Amino acid sequence: MVILAEDVRRRYGGTAALDGVSLAVNEGEVFALVGPNGAGKTTLVRALTGTTVVDGEVSVLGEAPDEVDPERVGLLPQEFDPAERLTARELVAYYAGLYETARDPDAVLADVGLEGADTRKPYEDLSGGQKRRTCVATALVNDPDVLFLDEPTTGIDPAGRRTLWSLLSDLADGGTTVLLTTHYMEEAETLADRVGLLADGQLVAVGAPGDLVASHGGDSRLELDIPADAEGAAATALEMAGYQLLPDETALAVTGIDPREIGAVVETLEDERIPYGAITWKQPDLEDVYLSLTGTEVTAGGEPVPRRRGRMSAQGGGS
Repeated sequence: MVILAEDVRRRYGGTAALDGVSLAVNEGEVFALVGPNGAGKTTLVRALTGTTVVDGEVSVLGEAPDEVDPERVGLLPQEFDPAERLTARELVAYYAGLYETARDPDAVLADVGLEGADTRKPYEDLSGGQKRRTCVATALVNDPDVLFLDEPTTGIDPAGRRTLWSLLSDLADGGTTVLLTTHYMEEAETLADRVGLLADGQLVAVGAPGDLVASHGGDSRLELDIPADAEGAAATALEMAGYQLLPDETALAVTGIDPREIGAVVETLEDERIPYGAITWKQPDLEDVYLSLTGTEVTAGGEPVPRRRGRMSAQGGGS
């Protein structure tokens, strides 16, 4: 086992940042810790890299984190502020010089999507996404066996994210073990072999993304954008037509159908002269899993938003 944590606990005053977390990560695996800001992701990365003291057992490559050969480990912390007047290439070259053996800085920068003139710009003049790519490059320059990345794609545009996803997948295929944290559910679902869902310092579920979605994501659904003053009439019409409505307070949603029945649902609304806007077919995903298990959604900025599911039915039933 490359990374191991057993019953890890850490408190800050009266707050439990980690409350009995246990996980194991295999060689060549991409493991994503998923959750909003404040869930405990960064504290767990610090525990695994020996930069904070915790209760419980932690090991990396069979050793205590502070005893592992630094040549074998790469780390990108969430907060990383390098010298801003150095160029991207100078920064990566500086970090390369800290190791006995290291990769060519230009090759590493190319891997993360920075080439040519961009590598010669001072760090302070780079865009937010270019800065984060440079930071990722500093964690890769020693060609580590184990790579810890805390929110690696924050501030990077979607195309840049996919470039890094491809790079990390290739590294894992070559045997590198990757543990990353993210609040982007799509990132975890696309990239990770397994995910651990963190909430309030506890792992509420661990597994392959597809398995978690199958077990906890719920059914596919057709979400209907209905004006608020027509929702009651729409719900009544759909239920009278035999459709099952999914309790959900953000959209009127039909479940228990397949995409071939979308036209019939629309006809029901049109027959009753009920206005509607966007119609969206929604497959369950990790966002649904996290909501189902924690009652919380995660915003694009990583903030947790408690959400109570449960739309009152047309007949006035409970949620």
